[in-house]
Amino acid sequence: MSEDASGRRPSIRDVARLADVSHQTVSRVLNNHPSIRPETRARVLEVMARLQYSPNRAARALVTARSQTIGILAASSTQYGPASSIAAIEAAARARGYWVSTVNIDARQPDSIAQGLRHLTAQSIEGLVVIAPQVRVIRAIAAQQLDVPYVTLQSTGLDPGHALSVDQIAGARLATRHLIELGHREIYHLAGPQDWVEAEARMRGFLEEMSAQDLPTTAPILGDWTADFGYYAGRELLRVRDFTAIFSSNDQMALGLLHAVRDAGLDVPGDISIVGFDDIPEAAHFAPPLTTVRQDFGELGRRCVDLLLGAADPAAEPVSAAIEPELIVRASTGRAVAL
Repeated sequence: MSEDASGRRPSIRDVARLADVSHQTVSRVLNNHPSIRPETRARVLEVMARLQYSPNRAARALVTARSQTIGILAASSTQYGPASSIAAIEAAARARGYWVSTVNIDARQPDSIAQGLRHLTAQSIEGLVVIAPQVRVIRAIAAQQLDVPYVTLQSTGLDPGHALSVDQIAGARLATRHLIELGHREIYHLAGPQDWVEAEARMRGFLEEMSAQDLPTTAPILGDWTADFGYYAGRELLRVRDFTAIFSSNDQMALGLLHAVRDAGLDVPGDISIVGFDDIPEAAHFAPPLTTVRQDFGELGRRCVDLLLGAADPAAEPVSAAIEPELIVRASTGRAVAL
């Protein structure tokens, strides 16, 4: 935006003066009011372009009572799943003419949740998406008296009237069933951190599928989502090697497992099969390419925005059912071999 000699940015009154109209007329042009004559609209827009004027969103919110902004309250947004969810929501919101304001909180600090909410509500957000994979955050949000529509991306059942998610349990069962159908019976599960919603759901899906097939299970190993932990866990498990397959709760830990198996002089999938979860962009280029569970983050973003704003198509109803994941079979899984 250009500035005048005093360093002041142009205002709506500057536009009105140069276009020889009232500032109310400029406001009507900004809001596409139908009463404005085409030649007046063109003159105002020409002056705005010359001054490089853009409206102050906060000021417009005071006038229109609409901020055209959706808030996202996020924790652990550096992980692939939360980061992809944020990107998908931003894309869906922009397609509807909305902006997104994201606040990252420390899930370990209860005050951080309240401070994040205060920051977003001060921006007059029209809706809120909570992308906080920790159970304690979901509980804290459910206890708030929020005066805007909100959606939590989780599948815990803690706040069922506001939840939306990819079906993590179904995805874990797909991964586990794939290994069982390949003849594997001794299957380990490398889980995510204990308090994470997705980790708990994927662990539950693994245990449910193993139980449905009447197969014995060992206690899942609690990881931290990193490839380093996957490598460490793989090295420890291979000291005994009483398994033929591992279902990893995310692709990064699966990458570490692949490394550990290779360092032990074994082959994937000739000796051990590995399945991941998420289908990160690099998963197709692991050595070997990783069999994994894909989540449709684009659809997740569209449904979030539709639930907050109403469906883009007035004839359609926003869909709140869990999104079904997809098993992507690549070269890291094969027929079971005898131990």
